[in-house]
Amino acid sequence: MARVAPAVRSRQLVEAAREVLSREGVASTSLRAVAAEAGVPLGTMQYVFPTRESLLRAVIEDVVNEIDAVFADTEHTDAGLEPALRDGLRAFWNRLAGNRNLQVMQYELTTYALRTAGQEELARWQYASYTRVVATWCARAASSAGEVSAIPLDRLARIAVASVDGLILQYVCDPDDARADRDLETVIDTLVALAAPRPA
Repeated sequence: MARVAPAVRSRQLVEAAREVLSREGVASTSLRAVAAEAGVPLGTMQYVFPTRESLLRAVIEDVVNEIDAVFADTEHTDAGLEPALRDGLRAFWNRLAGNRNLQVMQYELTTYALRTAGQEELARWQYASYTRVVATWCARAASSAGEVSAIPLDRLARIAVASVDGLILQYVCDPDDARADRDLETVIDTLVALAAPRPA
């Protein structure tokens, strides 16, 4: 059997974990189930991810990287913070927010971590990572245009994550595209008003 590079094997197992998590939920996702999904021996699974928690963290990291890539695709040099907020949040919504399985999986990972003794840090890290992605993206946009925000960008990012997170949860429970589009525009307008970008 040909040897598989660790990075390739890790990627294969994370993809399998996302499939199992989306289909079965966090409670029913074991290392054995993921190994079976990936078509590898359990020993191989445990070599790459010794614990279930290490696998779940890798899945969250993968989702964070996916979000980061969406924002990066919308980056326009020198365009400024307002266009970044408008284009980035619309792109995020269009590409990821409507993926019901992905969103439910993320909420389940959060509640699992909060309800499992010793795993609370995973939920904190999850949302800190989402916020870091948005804050970094806003900082790049503001810096490239020579702008500053009226409020600290980490605060702006937390408000953005909280607002969009709430819209996603409503959409998952009651998928109404027209309503979601209107509400997203209101959130974006609010964030732009809070940031009130101006020349540095």
